[in-house]
Amino acid sequence: MIRHDLVARQLDEQLAAHFPGGGPLTVLEAGLGPVERTLRLARAGHRVTGLEADAAVHAYVGEALDAEDAAVRERVRLVQGGGQEAGAHFPPGTFDVVLCHDGLTASHDPASTLAGLARVLAPGGLLSVMIRNDAALALHPARAGDWEAALAAFDFAERAFRLEPMTSLLAGVGVPLRTWYGVQVFTPDDDRRALLPRQLAAEERAARTDPYRGVAAYLHLCGLRRPAAVG
Repeated sequence: MIRHDLVARQLDEQLAAHFPGGGPLTVLEAGLGPVERTLRLARAGHRVTGLEADAAVHAYVGEALDAEDAAVRERVRLVQGGGQEAGAHFPPGTFDVVLCHDGLTASHDPASTLAGLARVLAPGGLLSVMIRNDAALALHPARAGDWEAALAAFDFAERAFRLEPMTSLLAGVGVPLRTWYGVQVFTPDDDRRALLPRQLAAEERAARTDPYRGVAAYLHLCGLRRPAAVG
């Protein structure tokens, strides 16, 4: 999907900015998404732990790993469980990077899920979260001509997945927001065609430019764990 391609580029940018040495890093994927993301991180030398409740997804990722070199396979570990259970599976400060790109929006308690993810992030570590953008729910179905969905979106009661409340949530769990991107400003979700070079350039520029990023279909939020208090 286009959003995964865009977020992958943004994540690479953040990893380069916050870990200039390049790693290897310990990475938690809370909720496995496209297997290409897991493989790309492992191929780059990082140790990736996938926390996923769906057994079918485990099997799919396992099959993809079977086609990789032994060194890549050894860098990937799969753990059965949901993202909200991160704190129960891993000690505090286990990971340099925590990704939650495919699960927070579906969580029954996003605040507690974020708290658990923050707990297992090392001081100075990077938390990368992707959510739908509730501030633009009506815009994208309207542009696709789905007027019923657009009108229904105006009455949608749950507005937690917006920039302001998410910024407060991240600060509250000790991982203040440092950078955010809009994801899919121009291209609809159901467009499965390969991105054209100029289309990609427009999406990447809009992702970091106001006011466009504020009406993207998704938001990519990046926070850094506060260093441990001294004394």
